[in-house]
Amino acid sequence: MITAIVFVKADVARIPEVAQAIAALDGVSEVYSVTGQIDLITLVRVAHHDDVAGVVADSLNKIPGVQETETHIAFRTYSKHDLEAAFSLGLD
Repeated sequence: MITAIVFVKADVARIPEVAQAIAALDGVSEVYSVTGQIDLITLVRVAHHDDVAGVVADSLNKIPGVQETETHIAFRTYSKHDLEAAFSLGLD
């Protein structure tokens, strides 16, 4: 599994819509609205390196309101956590 962290600068007036459009892309696992020099941090998890290009270059960069991206490929994971369990309400 390849993990890419994508920093996104977006049109400030469209951040919620841009974030939702990014989150809907296949291969995107999470989108965070953040403070600082960038507006959104996107986690892309795909099977192959070529798939990163498909998500970022072919789809994410073409979303209206995306102004700039910077992509970082993760080499190793040093922290494992189960987000589903962390946000579980305990209902079956």
